[in-house]
Amino acid sequence: MSDDPFEEVADAKRSLSDEAREEAAARQRDLGKLTARERVDYLLDEGTFEEIGRLASPMPTTPETTDWVREDAPADGVVTGYGEIDGRSVALIATDFTVKGGSIGHAGGRKMSRVAERALDRGLPLLMLHDGGGHRIQEGLDAAPFARGDNGFSKLQTALSGWVPVVSAMMGPAFAAPTNFAALSDFVPIVEGTGTMGVAGPSLVEAALGVDGTKEELGSARFQTTETGMADLACEDDEACLDAIRTFLSYLPRNARREPPTADPRPPAVDGERLREIIPSSPRKGYDIDAIVEGIVDRDSVFELKPTYARNIVTAFARLEGEPIGVIANNPRIKAGTIDTGASEKAAHFAAICDAYGLPVLTLADVPGILPGPDSEREGIARHSAKLPFELARATVPIANVVLRRGYGFGYVAMGGGRSIDSELTVLWPTAEVAAMGIEGAVDIAYRREIESADDPEARRSELIEKFKDRTDAVRAASRVGTDGVVQPEDTRDRVLRAFARADEPHEDDWPPKKRPINPI
Repeated sequence: MSDDPFEEVADAKRSLSDEAREEAAARQRDLGKLTARERVDYLLDEGTFEEIGRLASPMPTTPETTDWVREDAPADGVVTGYGEIDGRSVALIATDFTVKGGSIGHAGGRKMSRVAERALDRGLPLLMLHDGGGHRIQEGLDAAPFARGDNGFSKLQTALSGWVPVVSAMMGPAFAAPTNFAALSDFVPIVEGTGTMGVAGPSLVEAALGVDGTKEELGSARFQTTETGMADLACEDDEACLDAIRTFLSYLPRNARREPPTADPRPPAVDGERLREIIPSSPRKGYDIDAIVEGIVDRDSVFELKPTYARNIVTAFARLEGEPIGVIANNPRIKAGTIDTGASEKAAHFAAICDAYGLPVLTLADVPGILPGPDSEREGIARHSAKLPFELARATVPIANVVLRRGYGFGYVAMGGGRSIDSELTVLWPTAEVAAMGIEGAVDIAYRREIESADDPEARRSELIEKFKDRTDAVRAASRVGTDGVVQPEDTRDRVLRAFARADEPHEDDWPPKKRPINPI
């Protein structure tokens, strides 16, 4: 021990750096990963990181853990502190896989709680970079400390939800606790090849259920982004994951009291006149919904969330004249844009994020309805399909709805069509068709006997379909002020922009006097 207390502290801090732990850092890099401290440095603005708890040591409560010291578990395996991203303050937690597999011990848990509490009190985004196996098992086999549960972290995350953006990046093995944290987060990127997530890892699954399974089968990036939707974005490496976090935050305010950041306005990438050519004449054909979006919002401003999950609906941040907005659009190339369980949950969660952080929502509808059938009913589609209209109806941000083509049945309602919600603007393109259900299906059901008894059933069916098509067009849909009117595709951007611009007064409801509505979970 040094006789100089100042040098003693400096030496203690240096001993915890990557340079002082070259072998451990090299093993991490050999796995294709940055170290925890390298991730922090890459993510934050240069020179802004202020670490707390750097000298934290394990807090043993049983004989098996009493020999753990600071040198054996530097910073107790969790790097915590504050910094800035694009000049805005954030709170940050990064688990260190080189320290006991990135597990969270008692001291590390206290550090995490301290940072989360400051994020709550000061309105700071909370960013968690996960690379480890959750609670440290050796320290968890003791009822005395574990009786505290997660030390209130779930309660903290619940309080943070909708107040500040919360991110859980899955950058390594992140089964158990990190996945629980992710379930309460707003944005969950995952690194391909190294990131995994799930409520339990292979060893626990085999011990509990006798079922073999690899990390990839249980929680790979592809599985969690494409099949479960638990993760929002698959990233090719650590740097891409950290870049995605910066991009995500660039659309959101520091907290719900602040204004979202703006950018320089840009014209759309697709010329307005070209929008007329995108939708095919046949309602049975799909088209590129991304091109429609690109023809309305600012060029190069689209950031899509969950792009490989429930692809029948698109959820994306974008900008209009530099102002952030959220876009929810049916994708006619996947399941004809029908709303199923996955699409409803994906869009509803996204709508809630936009409303929480003050981003206006643009819905682009081309929807034949809610997905029917025994499989869909078994998934609970009747309840799940209510989630999107529930979130849109309770939203306080301005909402604009544009019906591009089909607006059928409850799908039309779910996307905020007509007077379904208190929208700022609801308009149709000339290509729109609005009806209680698809015309062909309606004719087959309502006029089945008449068709069957006709001399030429097919001719009669076609005649009826054409007859009712004349009653479902855009002009008739606007004739009784069920919508605000019909707009040409090239005028859509300006109409939406003006609608959002004039909706600048706070929207508050004080009736009926209730605590909250109940989500149709």
